[in-house]
Amino acid sequence: MAHAKLPFFVTGGIMLSGKKIVLGITGGIAAYKCAALVRLLVKEGAEVKVIMTPSARDFVTPQTLSVLSKNQVYTDFFDNNLVWNNHVQLSEWANLLLIAPLTANTLAKMVSGQCDNLLLATYLSARSSIVVAPAMDLEMYRHPSVSANLKRLSDSGVHIVPAETGELASGLSGEGRMAEPENILKFIKDYILDKAPLKGKKALVNAGPTYEPIDQVRFIGNRSSGKMGVAIAEALAQQGAEVTLVLGPSHLKVKHRQIQVIPVETAEEMHTEMLHRYAQANIVVCSAAVADYAPEKAEKGKIKKGNPELNLKLLKTKDILQELGQKKQSQFLVGFALETDNLLKNAREKLERKNCDLIVANETNAENQAFHAENNQVIFVLPNNNTIDLGFKSKTEIAEELVQLIIQKRTQKK
Repeated sequence: MAHAKLPFFVTGGIMLSGKKIVLGITGGIAAYKCAALVRLLVKEGAEVKVIMTPSARDFVTPQTLSVLSKNQVYTDFFDNNLVWNNHVQLSEWANLLLIAPLTANTLAKMVSGQCDNLLLATYLSARSSIVVAPAMDLEMYRHPSVSANLKRLSDSGVHIVPAETGELASGLSGEGRMAEPENILKFIKDYILDKAPLKGKKALVNAGPTYEPIDQVRFIGNRSSGKMGVAIAEALAQQGAEVTLVLGPSHLKVKHRQIQVIPVETAEEMHTEMLHRYAQANIVVCSAAVADYAPEKAEKGKIKKGNPELNLKLLKTKDILQELGQKKQSQFLVGFALETDNLLKNAREKLERKNCDLIVANETNAENQAFHAENNQVIFVLPNNNTIDLGFKSKTEIAEELVQLIIQKRTQKK
């Protein structure tokens, strides 16, 4: 289940003073708990505005929530005076969007991008952190489609409060019960606002290939898909980092809201963007397959096929990782080494030569084709001849383990 990835912390007395929270309530029986939830949030110092879906009004009244929140409760795009309730203003106002309870119906709509009520419009406009607390019957909660939707929501950067086990509205007992208001409050205070390991840190990642133009339509490139680098950017953002991803030509889409994508095409463009942003970064991961050589010049038009041969003069491109290593001050610098032989020897030499803190080494051959695949086999190469062999794993799993190692090693360096 997607929510199992998130740690659960014990509250440490952190107040929510000054925090602006939009609470979205959907049409489930657990909506009755939201009166207590609003009261707790307000007591902690938060300013709360409530949005209810039309069906939520069958379980709790807007008047009750308005009194407890000391704010207008929003239930539709227009109020009784035909004044438009601006979902964009609500989303921009909030530091946090909390949806509790999250029903299977609203979950499916969030994942598919549907927008048929004010809450969904606010969600789709939100730039803030988003927390959801699922609530549904046991078999619904276990259904493969619900599990898949929760994972997709988590992958997009939404934080999921684990459902609890207990008595359900159906009379059954099991997992699916919405977390108690006190536990939702703990989750918000301790994870979102305080415990994200990389909160306040800036990460710079490059990924994908570069295309070096021969003429107006042709280029020299490589088979890199960018999947590994994008997965690393996602994993860093999940741990709270503000991520800039310099991405070469790729069809991949970034899911997490806390990732800024800078599209580039050539090695020179990637060099410019990486050097421009390097000084501000705390963590830098160079996973891109940057071309080692590029044509001396690109023809303006399309080269005709008439000549029996075509001679290209190739010049060495700038070594981005080498330059970053020379400029390194407090940054934690990670490089990649793709080899066809002598994997560990070459990776260790690269670690020293380019002044990296860690090298992700992987070998490409007939048995292990790293490009475009969903899985890879890598070894983390560290100083003092230390290595960690991850074996064969998905690129998402590799990215998550890499980020955990970065967090550990950065802590040790301090």
